[in-house]
Amino acid sequence: TQSRSSAASDVYKRQVLDINGKETGKSVKLDASVFGIEPNDHSIYLDVRQFLANARQGTHKSKERGEINRTTKKHHKQKGTGGARAGSLKSPLQRGGGTVFGPRPRNYHFKLNKKVKQLARRSALSKKVQGEAITIIENFTFELPRTKTFQDVLAALGLNNKKSLFIVGDYDKNIYLSSRNLTGVKVVNSSELSTYDIMNATTIVMSQGAVEKITAILS
Repeated sequence: TQSRSSAASDVYKRQVLDINGKETGKSVKLDASVFGIEPNDHSIYLDVRQFLANARQGTHKSKERGEINRTTKKHHKQKGTGGARAGSLKSPLQRGGGTVFGPRPRNYHFKLNKKVKQLARRSALSKKVQGEAITIIENFTFELPRTKTFQDVLAALGLNNKKSLFIVGDYDKNIYLSSRNLTGVKVVNSSELSTYDIMNATTIVMSQGAVEKITAILS
């Protein structure tokens, strides 16, 4: 029984690494109410669906017959042609005519309750913990924005050619600019974290400051 309880307590305990991929001797305890719940797949689906829907511009449009700039002159006689009656080149039946039931501009946004969104983020984070896909690193920054510096961090953490999400406690301009040109890498601060970003990443790297702030937001 004791071994089981100790194993359960270690599930949410993670070693803290530095940006060179080496252990610092420190560890962080992940709050079970945020990183250890039973994932709710439906809330994840709803939150991701809303995220993608809100990203749509909804500016698609095709011209209907009332918007086509063509003559309304009757282009052939009513009878004797052996074909159907036709009185306008704007008709959808004519080549270059208007579109029937074509797309119109619309707003795809829809509302989702705050508690559902929080449940979705907790569920997504718990899934990543269960899949051993979360790495904790100590707080860091760069003196100058350099892509090469960030590439060195990826190599040290073994994240080359992996879709990675870096979560930092607060916005850091140098870190953001250093990662901007790298494919498959995204940097967000804890207040911007979305369920889509979590589920879209293969590996998540969180700073100690990000763990504290996410726990405060979602617990």
